[in-house]
Parts: sequence; structure tokens; C-alpha cells
Amino acid sequence: MRFAAFLISLAFSNFVLAQRSSAVAPDTSPSAEGFWLGTLHAPAVTLRIQLTVTTEDGQLACSLDSLDQDSFGLPCSNIIHSDRNLSFDIPIVKGHWTGRISEDAKTLTGIWNQGGEAPLVFERQEKLRPLLAPPTVHYDQAIAPVKAADMESVLRRDLAQALKEGDLAPATSAGVAIGLVRKGVRRVFAYGTAKPESIFEIGSITKTFTGLILAQMVQQGQVRLDEPIRELLPSGTVAKPDGPEITLLDLVTQHSGLPRMPDNFKPADPGNPYADYAVPDLYTYVAQHGVKKPADAGFLYSNVGVGLLGQGLANRAGVTYAKLLRSEITDPLGMNDTSISLSESQEHRFIPGHLSNHQPAHAWDLNAFAGAGGVRSTAGDMLKYLEAQLHPQKINLLNSPNARTLPAAIIQSQKLQADVGSGSKIAFAWMFNSKFAYWHNGATGGYSSIAFFNQDENFAAIVLLNTAISKRRTFEEMLAEHIIERFMGRQAISLGPVDER
Repeated sequence: MRFAAFLISLAFSNFVLAQRSSAVAPDTSPSAEGFWLGTLHAPAVTLRIQLTVTTEDGQLACSLDSLDQDSFGLPCSNIIHSDRNLSFDIPIVKGHWTGRISEDAKTLTGIWNQGGEAPLVFERQEKLRPLLAPPTVHYDQAIAPVKAADMESVLRRDLAQALKEGDLAPATSAGVAIGLVRKGVRRVFAYGTAKPESIFEIGSITKTFTGLILAQMVQQGQVRLDEPIRELLPSGTVAKPDGPEITLLDLVTQHSGLPRMPDNFKPADPGNPYADYAVPDLYTYVAQHGVKKPADAGFLYSNVGVGLLGQGLANRAGVTYAKLLRSEITDPLGMNDTSISLSESQEHRFIPGHLSNHQPAHAWDLNAFAGAGGVRSTAGDMLKYLEAQLHPQKINLLNSPNARTLPAAIIQSQKLQADVGSGSKIAFAWMFNSKFAYWHNGATGGYSSIAFFNQDENFAAIVLLNTAISKRRTFEEMLAEHIIERFMGRQAISLGPVDER
């Protein structure tokens, strides 16, 4: 899952069944039946949304398509049509639309709410827009398992078409930096406009750092996993609820019941949407929402939840999140190029980011959400972090006050805590599945990334791209999968230009 506001999660794509409403039957006029097309203008993203409304057995049914995310047939529920008022839920993404039908029944004007509000106006269409077929996936022939020392040359060959006319072509201004290690042999290299020492935004991979900070502070006796987040906030921020309340463990495992984004998130600048959301805004939201844990709190990816955790931990330590990150992780591991803000010399190595259409993108300043996605780093530094994840008992720790607890904290942060769905589990923010083993990805307005490590096979890698996630495919994840397949000697997903037929 990605660190981005108001995205209908790609993990929920390809649901193809519409769900009937058990709510109020539709009125006779004006009719909501038909095909509708709208544009969701949300922070840092504009998405075309298609709505299909039908009547089945006297009741309204509908489904929603996010055309730019290849997410089709998301089923509606709780459809209410009374006079000119219409509302419905999209439960699979915890979204809600409410609005009114125009007198001529040609326009639906309303608000989309998915943890925060954004206008979403639909216009009636004569027919559905044709859906693009998924790009054809091709595979390169299997070769003998590739050693870490040889991966750079192998990938240069496998990326030849991408570098010439695909995702890394000169016209895109795209660059990718890769760090990988297997059986103790490490390599850092880059293609396109990137250099090995280029600095990138890593987006939601930051959440794993917040998870490790939590484990560090548990090992040091500063916090408990079952401690309510309320106790790490300033006195009087939020009332103690009746019954169970959200704990630190709930937040780091995405089982707090908090939404993806807070409903008071209304950025002034969509190009840098988090810059004006400060810690007092976060506290205002928490005070209004409360910290009672829902009885049915399952996995729900929440940027506000991990952002709140990072701020709470910083409060307990009496420092900013940036200083806490440095003292607990980056100083002990010697990660000198990993931080929230950059020095003047580092700014010169901060590779410019780009939108998915390859236009320049503004860097993101995460402010109150620093613990959810504010870290910037290099492939080399991230490889140090992943090597520590692979072999926590063997890492070469620098002389730092918090170094002694780090090996045990890493081990604790990797313990699987809860189910995510589809056979996946979650540790302290790290996801776990059969494809990548431990992994997390990230995306901001102009960057995308993925990190993974597999202790059984003794390899790890980081892929950093200075381009936002694509509408048609996530190139950095394909590249990560390709690296694994080359390590294992299997046929590898092709990295050439997408076949859009």
C-alpha cells in the first residue's frame, strides 16, 4: 500500500460484483440510473471516477471504477435515494459519497469522504467509458542464479529497452538507484538520471523506521506495547474512552480502526499537501475522533495512525521525531544520509521528483506526518538498514548511546503480529508475504520505492525511483520482483515498455 492521500487503494482493484442496497428504495424522479463520470480532485492526485447505477428487483445497485488506478467494480452499499438526494458507501475502501441529483438528472453534485473530504461531481454519460485491458505481462528467459556482484551488469542488459524507450528513457528524466546484498556481498548502483549517492523520498517505508523506534523504546523501558497512545499525548488532548482504547501496538500493526487520513486534512497546496498540517491539527483531529478502539478493528492502512504513533514516541522521548530517528536508528547504524530534512550539501544530491506523466513534482514536507512518510535516504544508507534487518546480531554498530538495544529491537520489530488478508501478515509496519518475505513500499508526489529482505534466502534490496506511481504499472515493484527472480534463477518479469493492447 502507498503513502498518499485520497487514493482508492490499488490493493482493492478488480472487484467485479455490484452489491445490492438493503436501504431505502429509490424514488421515481429524478432517476439516478445510468452511467456517470466524474473527477476527484484530491491532494496531490486527480482521478477519474466512473459510477454505474442500476435497479435490480426494485432496489438500487451501483459500482464504482477508479479508471486511473485500474480499480473496477468496487461494490456500493447503503444506497439511499430520496427525492433529489443520493448517497452510498464503498465499503471495501471505507469511502462514502453524498450529494444531489440536478433537476434535469444530468449531474450528481456531491462530496467524497475517505478519511477526508474532496468534491466529486458526476456527469451523466451515454455509455461506459471503455476500460483499458491490463498491460500484457512478458517474461525474460530464466538464467542461472545471479550473484550480487553480477546483478548490475545483468540488470543493465535487462533494462536496455526501458532505458531506451520505456520507464527510464531520457525523455522521462527518470532515474533509479538500487542497493542489494546477498550472502554478504553488497552492491549499490544506478541507471537513468540517478546516481548511486542520489537522495530520494522513501514515502511509507518510513513507517518501518517508526516501528523500529517503537521497538527500541520498548527495549529501553520507555514505553509498553499495550500502552494507550493517549498517554503519550499532551495532558488533556483527548478524553479517556469507555472500554478498550488504541494502543501503540494497534497503531504499528494498522489495527487501530483509525482511517487512512484525518477529516481535517485540507491542504492549501496540492503539490505539497502535508506541509500545512501541523501537530496541533493532528491533536485537534484526535480530540474529535477519540481513541476508543472499535470492537471489529481489522487491518486498515492508516497514515494518520502511524503519524500519530511517531509523534507520540517523540513526545515521550522529549525530542522531535527527526531527532528521535537519528538517536535511535541512523546514528547507531551510521546512516548519515537518512533524515527528515537535508543539509545544504545533501540538497545538491536530492534528485528531482516527477509525476507519473514525467512532469516535475514538488518535494513533500510531511510535518505532523513525519513518522508515516517523511524520511529521505540513499540506496547505500537503506542497504545498511536492510543488512541490519537481515542479520541483527551481526551488525557493526557505531558508538551510540542507543546502539546496545538495537539488535533486540530489530528482532522484536520483525515478529509477525496480525493478519492483513490474502495470506499476508504484518509485523511492526513490515508486511510479510510469500513473494517478497518482509517488505514495504512507498510513494509521494514525485517518488516511489520498495524495500524487502528475505532471511531464508539471505538477500535484501532497495529500489528508489524519482517518479510517482504509474496509472498502468508500478515500475519499481516490477524491478524488485525482477531482482528476486534473477537471484533465484527463475524467468523474470520483463522490464521493457508496456504493451497497452
